[in-house]
Amino acid sequence: MRKLMLALMPTVALTFPLSAAAADGLVKVKSEHPVAATADKLANAITGKGLNIFARVNHTEGAEEAGMELRPTELIIFGNPKAGTPLMQCAQSVGIDLPQKALIWEDEDGEVWLGYNDPEYLKERHGMEDCDEPLENVGKVLENFAEVATQ
Repeated sequence: MRKLMLALMPTVALTFPLSAAAADGLVKVKSEHPVAATADKLANAITGKGLNIFARVNHTEGAEEAGMELRPTELIIFGNPKAGTPLMQCAQSVGIDLPQKALIWEDEDGEVWLGYNDPEYLKERHGMEDCDEPLENVGKVLENFAEVATQ
């Protein structure tokens, strides 16, 4: 048993940092467009599917108003009770993470990213049992929106 544990230690040590990095709960998709264009494309995809945009926050403008600098960064808050309510019926605490949010930002290398909460992360965070179908549906919608906005 001891030999087996010693043999597995390098594997465990190598995979732990990867698991921790992947466990942040954020799905990140690289965009081919600037931040504003990616956010516009996302907003059009969202409204085109009949969902509501509750807010669009330009964090860069907010930073400028505060006398600070920030690379282009926008947040879109959106949703639909038909998608969110089934999730809250599984675990009402998921309401803290709803409506859905998508963050679009430019990193230090000038690359643009779109990020959103991974439904699997929400499942784990809120202990959502017997909720696979609504989570899968939300995941597919988010993935589709991200693809449309970033390509």
